[in-house]
Amino acid sequence: MVYSRPIKVEKMKYFVTGATGFIGQEVVRQLSSAGHSVNALVRDVRRAEKIKSPSVNLSIGDVTNGDSMRAGMQGVEGIFHIAGWYKVGTRDKSGGERINILGTRNVLELMKEMHIPKGVYTSTLGIYSDTHGKLVDETYSFIGRHLSEYDRTKAEAHRIALEMIKSGLPLVIVMPGVVYGPGDTSSLRTVFINYLTGKLPMIPCGTAFTYAHIEDVAHAHILAMEKGKIGETYHICGEAATVESLMRLANQITGIPAPRCMSPNLIKLGARLMDIFEAFLPVPESYSSENLRVIAGVTYLGSNNKAQRELGYHPRSMQEGIRETLLHEIKLLNEKL
Repeated sequence: MVYSRPIKVEKMKYFVTGATGFIGQEVVRQLSSAGHSVNALVRDVRRAEKIKSPSVNLSIGDVTNGDSMRAGMQGVEGIFHIAGWYKVGTRDKSGGERINILGTRNVLELMKEMHIPKGVYTSTLGIYSDTHGKLVDETYSFIGRHLSEYDRTKAEAHRIALEMIKSGLPLVIVMPGVVYGPGDTSSLRTVFINYLTGKLPMIPCGTAFTYAHIEDVAHAHILAMEKGKIGETYHICGEAATVESLMRLANQITGIPAPRCMSPNLIKLGARLMDIFEAFLPVPESYSSENLRVIAGVTYLGSNNKAQRELGYHPRSMQEGIRETLLHEIKLLNEKL
């Protein structure tokens, strides 16, 4: 399932933040392939090789500096604000405030000032922190303490977006779940590589997410721009699955045994212990108290029924998407041998 044909006849000019990131570069690719022109916000042109195209203009700037985006937003008919800080378990958490909160405010305030006709803001199902096993829809509201600084700062950015919508900003909000596929640089790719190389001893029991392929998530952003109703929020996630079922699927595809799962209570105990150790010793991100909290039997589950109904969003199956992703990683590993 590759989106290379134009989605609509009329050609538009768009501004995209986070254009060199995993989701951003695929959005830029699909917009360019459809014949649209793109002003892609980049901090470093050396990281923009994958998005270079005659229809893509590289605009040097940073979401933390509002004035640096002004030239890139000039004359565009829509913006995609995708840039975000998504690290979990890192000691330096300042990026959450600077990029997720301040950056979002800067982008949306400039969009309002420059009277840009429509925008799509990339939020996340992470703002729910834990849906406690429920597959929730867009009316769900999380109450409580967020599990990570990423969750908290994205939730605050989401609140800012809603406030701006109430003030008249023509914005649509999209909320991906876990995004996977070739080109991923997240912790999920690390899990896949460790699994394929026999270095993944355990997985968490009961932990569940909604997974969607990168091409489908990027396509959903474009659908939200073209069909999304101003002021509405859409879950653009995929199938819900526990980590155990994901690894069973991986086993069916590769023949490599799935790791055993560990009790959430043991992981929570480990998180409490790491809280103590972190005060004195540097701890690897994957073993940090924050990272352990977000995998200890937690569920981040959202229904995409609204996006299917109103946007025409129909993501591929996990069977198809995970197979492609694992075979891609196997190919890369073999090339290194």
